[in-house]
Amino acid sequence: MKKLISLLFITLIFSMQVNAGYERNKAVPVQEVLFGKVQSVRNITEQELVRDKNQGWKVFGGALIGGAIGNQFGDGSGQVAATILGALIGASISDSRHPQYHERSLRLVEMMIETEQGKAYMVVQDFDSRMTFSQDDKIRLIYLENGSVRIDKAF
Repeated sequence: MKKLISLLFITLIFSMQVNAGYERNKAVPVQEVLFGKVQSVRNITEQELVRDKNQGWKVFGGALIGGAIGNQFGDGSGQVAATILGALIGASISDSRHPQYHERSLRLVEMMIETEQGKAYMVVQDFDSRMTFSQDDKIRLIYLENGSVRIDKAF
């Protein structure tokens, strides 16, 4: 029983370390900057399905807990059968209670930009409540070396 509790504790520690990792914003070199004016703005809300990356750990944790509970019943081969059955039931309950996908809402802003050179560009980027755009706003169209484009207000 002590081994099972130790195994459960170690599993919880490893699952916490897996969830803790995230990537911060990076500084990316600028390839080109164009100046222009916003012709039109449209706010878009989009829904997308996101796969739960921790689903396997949740099912594994449910199996461990179910196996620990099942291990409390019977003795000999009956205890082994109860442990296996408890693990299967725990994994099944955990899998059914935690969906593999969840819905995430994305807020985007679509802008039609006319540059000082007279060219028109359509740009869709993440909505930022600290930087809202209106028609006729002066902007910078920033091309980054990683291939992405960002619009912000020209100061």
